[in-house]
Amino acid sequence: MTAIFAVIRCILYPKTKICVASKTRPQANEVLSKIEDDLMKNYSWGSANLCREISYHIVSTNKAIIEFYNGSYIKVVTASDSGRSARANIIIIDECRMVDKDIVDNVLRRFLTAPRHPNYLDNPKYSHLQERNKEIYMSSAWFKSHDFYQKCRSYFKNMLDDTKKYFVCGLPYQMSIKEGLLSREQIEDEMSEDGFDELKFMMEMQCLFWGDSEDSFFKYDILTARRKLKNAIFPPDITGKSRDLKIPDLIDNERRIMSVDVALMASGRHKNDASSTIINSAIPTNNYSYIANIVYLENKEGCRTEELALRIRRLFSWYKCTDLVLDTQSFGTSVYDELSKDIVDPETGELYEALSCCNDKAMAERCKVDNAPKVIWSIKANASFNTEGCTLLRSGFQNGKINLLLPDDKCDEALEKRLPDYKRMPEYERALYKMPYIQTTFLIRELINLKYYAHGTNIKIYEKSGMRKDRYSSLMYNYYVMNQLELENLRQKKYEFTMSDYAQKIKKISKKPIMY
Repeated sequence: MTAIFAVIRCILYPKTKICVASKTRPQANEVLSKIEDDLMKNYSWGSANLCREISYHIVSTNKAIIEFYNGSYIKVVTASDSGRSARANIIIIDECRMVDKDIVDNVLRRFLTAPRHPNYLDNPKYSHLQERNKEIYMSSAWFKSHDFYQKCRSYFKNMLDDTKKYFVCGLPYQMSIKEGLLSREQIEDEMSEDGFDELKFMMEMQCLFWGDSEDSFFKYDILTARRKLKNAIFPPDITGKSRDLKIPDLIDNERRIMSVDVALMASGRHKNDASSTIINSAIPTNNYSYIANIVYLENKEGCRTEELALRIRRLFSWYKCTDLVLDTQSFGTSVYDELSKDIVDPETGELYEALSCCNDKAMAERCKVDNAPKVIWSIKANASFNTEGCTLLRSGFQNGKINLLLPDDKCDEALEKRLPDYKRMPEYERALYKMPYIQTTFLIRELINLKYYAHGTNIKIYEKSGMRKDRYSSLMYNYYVMNQLELENLRQKKYEFTMSDYAQKIKKISKKPIMY
């Protein structure tokens, strides 16, 4: 529709300048490709007439422009500071939610300088027909906290004002089905699949923005503000022997905390039973506390006890973890029992020594290996624990003590800097490197979909129907243990008041001048 509008505008309004922009040039090229590949070739009723209007056209990576005999043109510009020199009567910004707001306001909108000036405007009789430049923004819907949602609301408000010339509309998937552009059967099949992402479908196909509600325990704005980590730390089974991506050694007083919310059954569409593993590089601060950096996440479904225990033990060793937080309710006990024994890696022959429990004497006694390192934190959640854990986690986000990985739609640049061959990798390899970022997005979706209610002195956290909370549980366990380590630090560094300290303090006070 936008391509048709652009060519009609250029033909009927000579010397019209249209600039198309997007976050990437290939995305912006799509509008011109639609003109070149479809409108100029595939429509016998109009393609010949359209071709007679066009004097020159090229759509390539470095240059994309369509010029008309009457002086009009449509061209692609770069959505960055380097694109400041362009001029336009109409700007079209595709997937505008992905373009930085500062670039839109300070670069792209600045293209709209002098409006088109046909000669008839020089006649006083027609001077009132002065044209106004136009802006067109296209995108799928997104979260309500995004600037694009606020722009849509502003456009809608101004559209209702007859003195202003604004317009906004949504074109949901039902319209595509009605016009024969999309198969209804295909959509119905997609909705019936296990793992169907209702939230993503709602935003992408139904033109519906999504935001947390009043009864959401975690707020989207606060969570997304903590997505600051550019670099995930990948396990060796992804990176191979790459030295550039080697897992870093621990720094002084760092605690590398691994948490696992255990589940051993494969999940269906509305079940909550995936094992979620999170690695937290807890960096110490000057006041004996830590900053949590969630550098790796993964989910496993349908694992047997031995398989999950082996995976946990591999990750614990690879990441040089200092603490392992394990959900030991139900199936978690059998996983703990496997971890409390020596495990031989069947692929490498490496021996992983047994691990024991540090916070539960009864669980520690289940380990029959003498002098096994006491690094496992056994979590047996109850109402009071869940209340403390969820409030600590929310406070951690609010106080800026938790950092998460970048959004998955912004991680490509970071990965390209670390991996010179990233762009040339097969799609499935790139997906492996993007997965921790994608898992972080899934984590945030879980968090903002959690509801709560007060039950006496406790807070009950529950998920919406069809949603999960395995990642939330793993993160909550992880952050809870980090807080226990902080308390332990404070106890060790506790100031002991003595008479000599008192004498020194009195001596300092006595040297100060007396103020009257």
